[in-house]
Amino acid sequence: MIPNDIKITPQLVAEHGLKPDEYQRFLHLIGREPSITELGIVSAMWNEHCSYKSSKLHLKTLPTKAPWVIQGPGENAGVIDIGDGLAIVFKMESHNHPSFIEPYQGATTGVGGILRDVFTMGARPIAVLDALRFGDPSHPRTRHLVSGVVAGIGGYGNSFGVPNVGGATGFHSRYDGNILVNAMAVGIARADEIFYAKASGVGKAIVYLGSKTGRDGIHGATMASAAFGEGGEERRPTVQVGDPFAEKLLLEACLEIMAAGHVDAIQDMGAAGLTCSAVEMGAKGDLGVELNLDAVPCREDGMSAYEMMLSESQERMLMVIKPGHEEPAEAIFKKWGLDFAVVGYTTDNLRFVVKHQGDVMADLPIKELGDEAPEYDRPWIETPKLPVVAADAVKPPLSNTEALLKLVGSPDLSSKRWITEQYDTLILGNSVITPGGDSGLIRIEDGPKGLAMTADVTPRYCEADPFEGGKQAVAEAWRNLTAVGATPLAVTDNLNFGNPERPEVMGQLVGCIKGIGEACRALDFPVVSGNVSLYNETNGVSILPTPTIGAVGVLADVTRHATIAFKAAGEAIILIGETKGWLGQSAYLATVCGREEGAPPPVDLAVERRNGDLVRGLISAGRVGTCHDLSDGGLAVALAEMVMAGGVGATIDALPSGAAHAVLFGEDQARYLVAVPQASAEALLAEAKAAGVPAVMLGTTGGDMLSLPGEAAIAVSALKSAHENWLPDYMSGKAA
Repeated sequence: MIPNDIKITPQLVAEHGLKPDEYQRFLHLIGREPSITELGIVSAMWNEHCSYKSSKLHLKTLPTKAPWVIQGPGENAGVIDIGDGLAIVFKMESHNHPSFIEPYQGATTGVGGILRDVFTMGARPIAVLDALRFGDPSHPRTRHLVSGVVAGIGGYGNSFGVPNVGGATGFHSRYDGNILVNAMAVGIARADEIFYAKASGVGKAIVYLGSKTGRDGIHGATMASAAFGEGGEERRPTVQVGDPFAEKLLLEACLEIMAAGHVDAIQDMGAAGLTCSAVEMGAKGDLGVELNLDAVPCREDGMSAYEMMLSESQERMLMVIKPGHEEPAEAIFKKWGLDFAVVGYTTDNLRFVVKHQGDVMADLPIKELGDEAPEYDRPWIETPKLPVVAADAVKPPLSNTEALLKLVGSPDLSSKRWITEQYDTLILGNSVITPGGDSGLIRIEDGPKGLAMTADVTPRYCEADPFEGGKQAVAEAWRNLTAVGATPLAVTDNLNFGNPERPEVMGQLVGCIKGIGEACRALDFPVVSGNVSLYNETNGVSILPTPTIGAVGVLADVTRHATIAFKAAGEAIILIGETKGWLGQSAYLATVCGREEGAPPPVDLAVERRNGDLVRGLISAGRVGTCHDLSDGGLAVALAEMVMAGGVGATIDALPSGAAHAVLFGEDQARYLVAVPQASAEALLAEAKAAGVPAVMLGTTGGDMLSLPGEAAIAVSALKSAHENWLPDYMSGKAA
């Protein structure tokens, strides 16, 4: 047990992640030396993970409003109106550091935490997605980390009972010492029955709900706000332990207690546990909070106030109950076999008071814990612009067919079925498009509406040009939704970067946020929730800047959607959008040529919108049922993915003008491939021309080969073999 009268030393302050000037700020705020519990509380509230002190200034520039936005950033999750009295609640968060230290538990608790963010708002989760980044496959820890993270995501989501419908997985040596595990959850609620964290009224009971408190996760938020050095394994005790079955009970109990009208405010106990949840509920309502820790259900004996306040044990909620509703509310939780304990009350003195065993362990000004947290305008350096890589400056080391086989069998572009087969993608019975398409697609209740969702980013673009990379991440998510026929509505982001105290890293963050903001404004695609994960570096080596964009969109009629698979022989293959053969930062340049260089493809947002609106209109009108957006690997990889998905080959008769390797593998933006009956092709081309959208017929579907002009035809079976085998072979130890 940690006594509360420990002498506060500079070393102890540093161990809590506070800089000397931040500690002096805290001393000035309270006018005395703090207790150890108070130091722990402020270290939790003022760390990067909870206070956003390095990013808040720049996040304020993002567009967050639209007529369909019910709740933007600042709550547990964002909420958008999709009509018919329904709302979609969604958010994405990271669990990067814990997953590197203990991959299974780090990933499970990442999924559990994001699910709680959604059902805390009164929504029933209907889908999850994940965006994963691992180190070089040859690194000795990569295989272990992949295995643990995937097992953890599947273990929690499958047991909880929510389908995993999409995401992305990539590999790069810059993630060797710091993997990324970003989890996104999506839920559905009645638009007029959203619950918030803002407490109201004095003297109301504050109730602890869910699982008992233990010593797991103590200082988890502080650990997530620091870079790794030597001895990262020693941080294992700061990783939480998840129980998906307890979370399922918590979900049902919370939704029942909400429906019964007992709840005034509710907050998930996530980062910084009881501390953050209690302070946020009181501060948002301009109220004080008094907690009695003697009433907190603990699973370990002798826990101190410090430990209880900083524990990040999972499957816990804090709730403010309406007066007189305590007894029926408790009956609901007891029915579900969960703890229900009145642990405090709201007050009118704007103080955060924590009592334990009759003593006051903390007495702090509640508003200032959040309002007075440091906010930095850190120095930043703009990333220098890189030269454009001309097509004729890249000499193909392989034939184009050999290059295509290498790309579809590469770590980044190979099939991720080994991963997704460990996830339940069909539970709840509403999955329409499961992992492997451009977006996941869920039927909303009994239809006719559908909800599309995606999570994507191209880190190599963001490294080369953060502004263009930020734009492209949003545009790519917008295209993913459009390619299945959905109207893109809103974004959640997970901004993963290195140490913000390094000006070049801060410049990456600033540039990406500027790009994200510009793209979201141009595409009417507001940011309604998100997460910032900084200090993702080990021994001074930073990750690639990875601002993952999660996004949702709605289809008016879920039966009118498109998938990537070629479905029948004899259909016309049409390329929509302009092809210039942009090779800078392309997968071809990196994987085939071994060169990570050059400027990434520019993103023209007006063109993105124009081309995407045309494609979406064709799908929603029922005229296009096969569509795929072009991204990594360009035209050739998109064609390969379409023939593999449908088992139907294709003959390409003509390509856009330019060097063949650049045309086939360049990553020009704002492009889609569609397949339509031959009889419909001319009308589609005419409609595109009238809309000012470049479109050209490339060839026809059919047979069991992919035939490219001037190249040896490739059997669809050979493509599938290369595509499907890399990851299973790697995980079994057959491949490096």
